Amino acid sequence: MKYYENQKGWIEAIVGPMFAGKTEELIRRVKRMEYAHKNYLIFKPSIDNRYSIGEIVSHNKKALSAINIEHSKDIKKCLKPETQAVVIDEVQFFDDDIVDVIKNLAEEGYRVICGGLDCDFRGEPFMIVANILALSEDVTKLTAICQVCGALATKTQRIINGKAAYYDDPIILVGEKEAYEARCRNCHTVLKHE
Repeated sequence: MKYYENQKGWIEAIVGPMFAGKTEELIRRVKRMEYAHKNYLIFKPSIDNRYSIGEIVSHNKKALSAINIEHSKDIKKCLKPETQAVVIDEVQFFDDDIVDVIKNLAEEGYRVICGGLDCDFRGEPFMIVANILALSEDVTKLTAICQVCGALATKTQRIINGKAAYYDDPIILVGEKEAYEARCRNCHTVLKHE
């Protein structure tokens, strides 16, 4: 048992680049809650429709039912009296209010587990996630394997037509293996227009 589990509510953050196993870790923690007979709800942003509309799905196709929401404040509307934990996948895709929603849920006694990318394709922090990390009692930073050299990967490389994306390309582009690779610091590239 971790020290904060004696508290009434707390925040756990699972972060890292794409292909690091963040959703897999969320699913693992949910399964442990099931064994302990805890009541939980899983949420995902409606923008994330890569594998399924009503599920969170890991890259190796493990899945759990989830509630798709458009705005982060809608999470509270979905809670039931028996809900003990709130699980949020792809937290970086939510609006800025998600930080206050998560903080308030923890203060109200819920266990909040959220997962998402800590950095965008440029290698710069998603500020929503940075703020959640600052508020969390527990942070798990996962790594992937660099698809170029095999080192530990902490970056998400965006690929457009076989080349690295440009710095001024849009930050949000929902995609999979066709658009992203895991990369180490040395192999991560972002192009700039001359």
